[in-house]
Amino acid sequence: MLLDNLREKYNNITKLQKHEYKRYFHQVVDFNDKMVGILGSRGVGKTTFILQYLNTLDLPHSQKLYFSADSIILSNSSLYEIADEFSKKGGKVLAIDEIHKYKNFEHELKEIYDFLDLKVIFSGSSALQLEHKKADLSRRAVLYRVYGLSFREFLELKLGKKFKVYSFENILENHMDIAYELTQGFKPFEYFSEYLQSGYFPYYFENPNSYGMKLEETVNTVIESDLPIIFNMEAQNIQKLKQLIVMICSSKPYELNISNLSTKIGINRATLYQYIHYLTMGNLLYALKSKAKGDTIFTKPSKLYLNNPNLSFYYCQTHEVGTVREQFFANMLALNHDLSYPAKGDFLVNEKYTFEIGGKNKSFKQIKDVPNSFVVADDIEIGSGNKIPLWLFGFLY
Repeated sequence: MLLDNLREKYNNITKLQKHEYKRYFHQVVDFNDKMVGILGSRGVGKTTFILQYLNTLDLPHSQKLYFSADSIILSNSSLYEIADEFSKKGGKVLAIDEIHKYKNFEHELKEIYDFLDLKVIFSGSSALQLEHKKADLSRRAVLYRVYGLSFREFLELKLGKKFKVYSFENILENHMDIAYELTQGFKPFEYFSEYLQSGYFPYYFENPNSYGMKLEETVNTVIESDLPIIFNMEAQNIQKLKQLIVMICSSKPYELNISNLSTKIGINRATLYQYIHYLTMGNLLYALKSKAKGDTIFTKPSKLYLNNPNLSFYYCQTHEVGTVREQFFANMLALNHDLSYPAKGDFLVNEKYTFEIGGKNKSFKQIKDVPNSFVVADDIEIGSGNKIPLWLFGFLY
């Protein structure tokens, strides 16, 4: 009966799912593995992608099943029991969404992997919870982290065109030729502001007018639901997480003062570091740290940003253009590159390249004589020498 209810629910979801937008996940997720985990913030399109993948499989509908681990239908059954029954009835591919909502999911996934002949795909919005359990799933599940839309993907959905992905090294070496080629097909600044304000999550294309409301709902769900479930947080602490985000909204990244922040919110420094870590792993904050200081929970961030520019526009009362530029740069490179805070400049990438971020008139003064250094400038379509357009880094994935 339980399996029938889950299958009926999956059938209904499939009928309602519009599949209007395709994501880049097929480029970074290898489904040849027996067990695949997909990590990413709420709203990046994990559920849509999983349903799209199941829909492409050349299998009878009865041999594939999708359900969400937070479904009330599961209250009296274990994941293993469902998987076992599904397998006995000829099931081949099982997809479990929001798995971080299920207590001790890692133990049952191991049992499913070891004892059942099933391909399993699972996803979760809590990177912290899934990364924490990663050791328990070693040698079994392959975990992939996925992000929101890049500027390139946003343009593909907006314009109905295809654009190439360019490697980081290719952009550094050939940015003038790449920018010239791309600008023959579109004008970057006709769309770049729209992307920075509203283009990170694909649900923008479902209804642009309700995007801000959905974005705020996404943030509130992480703070009010996801994090409290994982860390058994009390109500007053949930409010402090919201206070922390508001405080970061009103501070410039380079003016971050941990002592003042902890005093204003009313928590000690150690707890503040933990909260920053929680919100970072929950994809609401991005912490840039110095390599020299190491990388632990209790290492003071050199700069602290909201995770992506859209959050600054919709969640903060005001936003600094300089902060938004740095957010975009960090957001586009964080997926596949190592970022840290350098002695000079704004970002050190892969422990080799130094970048200073600014407007079109930004000079090399602050990174003078620094080897492998570049200025990344907003408001220019095509750069020259070691001065690269900011928007071009939106084509890294």
